[in-house]
Amino acid sequence: MSTAPLIDPLSDRTDVLQASIEAVVHGKSALVLHVLTALFAEGHVLLEDVPGVGKTTLGQALADASGCRFARIQFTADLLPSDIVGVGVYDQAAARFRFHPGPVFANVVLADEINRTPPRTQSSLLEAMNEGQVTVDGEVHPLPRPFCVVATQNPQEHHGTFPLPESQMDRFLMRLTVGYPDVESERLLLRESALGPRRAERVLDAESVVALQARARAVRLHPDLEDYLLAVVRATRESADLALGASPRAAQALARGARSRAMLLGRDHVVPDDLLALFEPVLAHRLRGAWAADGSAQRVEDVLEGIVAGVPLPR
Repeated sequence: MSTAPLIDPLSDRTDVLQASIEAVVHGKSALVLHVLTALFAEGHVLLEDVPGVGKTTLGQALADASGCRFARIQFTADLLPSDIVGVGVYDQAAARFRFHPGPVFANVVLADEINRTPPRTQSSLLEAMNEGQVTVDGEVHPLPRPFCVVATQNPQEHHGTFPLPESQMDRFLMRLTVGYPDVESERLLLRESALGPRRAERVLDAESVVALQARARAVRLHPDLEDYLLAVVRATRESADLALGASPRAAQALARGARSRAMLLGRDHVVPDDLLALFEPVLAHRLRGAWAADGSAQRVEDVLEGIVAGVPLPR
């Protein structure tokens, strides 16, 4: 495969973009790389972790550093679909209804505690996430580009929550965890908290993000790596330890994510490490474990790790 670097001058800004976010989200280089991978792969991210570890901060920093418009939606039990997508309001002077867009009309939308709202409201994001548009009163309204949903949920709380259905989980390119910071990163957070909230420095704009998304789509995926990707996906469907395997959308998400990650790392082609880094964050939340006769079930992540280990890497 070619080892020629990317010629797009914008690609030089991706390192600066990551550094800008990491100046606010300390000690999370791998996480930030994953989130940027999702952004440039035109995908969405589900951050699943306990409160207070920086999920909201990460979403805000992503928007600030990329120069994108940010909107935060706090999901609650009484939130309505119109509170997200917008509503038609009658204009007496014009004698017609005018559409007033909701907060989903932003580039980076933070859907905070998405599992605290009923399924009807959750589903209002489906068309937006999948089609890049919303339909209100029969009229289609395109969303701005780029468009990325960063949703959060707490996996430890179950009272008063509505678990996301598999159809909606499948819309997220990745499910990620933030995790607790290491000692030195937490020390920095303690010292910075006395100075007030920090914001990531803007290093791109929305038009540049769209251009880099197009650049990511042009990254080459060798047929041998396509075969490897598809072999892993097929193995999840054939595993006796899984009741639900990876969908065709999951395979497409892997390919998009691998191309995006390669671009971020300065390559014009995908390498095996790009896929190996993405199998768990892209596939695990789309799989469902099978129950054994004794009522037990293996962790999906453990089953997936075994599947990946059993598929030979291309030479």
